Amino acid sequence: MITKSITVLNKNMDPIKNLIKEHGPVRLILRILEKINDKLEAGQEMNTADLENAVAFIREFADKCHHGKEENLLFPVMKENDIAEEMVLIDALIEEHKTGRNFVKNMTEAIAEKNNFKFIENAKGYVALLNPHIDKENSSLFPMAEKSLSKEKQKELEAGFEDVEKNIIGEGRHEELQVIVHKLREKYL
Repeated sequence: MITKSITVLNKNMDPIKNLIKEHGPVRLILRILEKINDKLEAGQEMNTADLENAVAFIREFADKCHHGKEENLLFPVMKENDIAEEMVLIDALIEEHKTGRNFVKNMTEAIAEKNNFKFIENAKGYVALLNPHIDKENSSLFPMAEKSLSKEKQKELEAGFEDVEKNIIGEGRHEELQVIVHKLREKYL
């Protein structure tokens, strides 16, 4: 049975807590990628649709939605405070987002090329990058944001996040992405 742990913006939850909540499905896809890699390394043939779905989830949920909210909304608001420690961390996180996008691009190419080795190497790189990245955000960035952002700025972020959900990701797309990740979870975990 597919669990209905849909990570859709909760209008009663502050924007920082929503970003933390979104890390749950991202960590789930990372665990799925590890299992997919194990199967590929063991020489098992993979269902191309599963690989494509895993990458689509990463592109749309982890990057377009989650990283998009951070890069286009949270980070600029935090940079307005001109707090050096925040600025250094934000710049490092942006570079990690770029590195992650390159891994995802290479995974997409690997699927098209039917190159399991290339997929494995880039999926491993992505997992190795994202797990500590999420830890940094949860333990450092988000507490900094909660401490430094005024209630008014948090309300602005909340409205911006709602706009991302509705107009960039699209109504109902989160639910579709959650179905994808939970089907993959049932198959691989």
